[in-house]
Amino acid sequence: MCIPRRRAVVCILTDIMKRIFFSLVLGGWTITAAAQQLQPAQEYERRAAEMFHRVWTLYRVPQHGLFSEYFPQQHKDSLTYMQDGNVQSKEVSYLWPLSGVASSANIMVRMRGRKAAYLPYVDSAMQAMYQYRDTSRTPAGYQAYPAKFEKVDRYYDDNGLVAIDYAEAYTNTGNPLYLARAKEVFTFIMSGWTNVLDGGVTWLEGHHDQKPACSNGMATLAALKIYGITKEPYYLQQGIRFYEWMNQRLRDSTGLYVNDIKTVTAAINPVYYTYNSGSMLEAAMLLYHFTKEQKYYRDARQTAAAAFTYFGRPEKGLRSEFCDLPWFATVLFRGYVALYEADKDPQYLKAMIARIDHAWDNRDGNGLLNHNWADARDTAGKPKWLLDEACIAELYARIALLDLR
Repeated sequence: MCIPRRRAVVCILTDIMKRIFFSLVLGGWTITAAAQQLQPAQEYERRAAEMFHRVWTLYRVPQHGLFSEYFPQQHKDSLTYMQDGNVQSKEVSYLWPLSGVASSANIMVRMRGRKAAYLPYVDSAMQAMYQYRDTSRTPAGYQAYPAKFEKVDRYYDDNGLVAIDYAEAYTNTGNPLYLARAKEVFTFIMSGWTNVLDGGVTWLEGHHDQKPACSNGMATLAALKIYGITKEPYYLQQGIRFYEWMNQRLRDSTGLYVNDIKTVTAAINPVYYTYNSGSMLEAAMLLYHFTKEQKYYRDARQTAAAAFTYFGRPEKGLRSEFCDLPWFATVLFRGYVALYEADKDPQYLKAMIARIDHAWDNRDGNGLLNHNWADARDTAGKPKWLLDEACIAELYARIALLDLR
């Protein structure tokens, strides 16, 4: 979901002294020396498994095969990540947090010797996601809340996440149903493409006020993920089409991506979030892999360095190091992993791992992490959002697979 719905979930910076263990200077700015204290891969595997099963235990709503928005499950709160502003959390989660569960299952299954154990979770997560599919409108697409409960808006960024999750599930399982669903979702995304501002899609169906990086960045990745499986030229063409639109309209001179552009005035919203640059960093590396064109590698390196400099500095009231939102940071981490596979330079990854490990060391009594990775241990047992916790299993699984130590 895009930032107009996320004003209330950005990481709030508290006491700066909570964050500073001891420091060293890297590239002209300060990061914690904990970046050098990597754990063995086996420890990160253990953390991934522990966190994954904790989420499935604490958040699972078994009567629906879905998950709750918060733990404790009885906690209800206003959600600000919707077009309509404050929406009350309900019996089960909205689609965006559920996608975090699906993504974590898709990476857990790739850990060494774990495929048989985690394949059932992949299938279960895909079944959960399918409950958000809406066929009352044409073309079929995924709405923000399960269709069996009510009819609600369909967001293009959500659908990009769904297409990516299905494509990853096909790669993991070989089940052709998941590939067919990924393609169906991409058809819905393309139904939102218009010539206003020379292309791109809006945030959600039926609302035309902005064209954001979240929708178009995830659409770029969705197309390229499907192309990587099928090698059908159409998906590469559409991936390049979205990529070029993003670079033309939303990429700044440093290589970062702004949040959105207003369709009526063409005014840029010069706000930056980790995931918008992270999705395009990963997309650039996929295009470099597919085409061998150096321009994509140059784009990736520029975006990676700019994100490291910009997001590595805390900004009071908005973020701590690399954490504007844990899931946002997870998307940036994916992009850094894609770059590392080509250049084998771990500096960006190690800096982010330091922040994640600090949050891990400050888990609450239920074993859940703070929304703000820089915070001290939560001794009050505050309610924890599903998306903040589901992404931790994904992060630790990716870290274990990297084995940087």
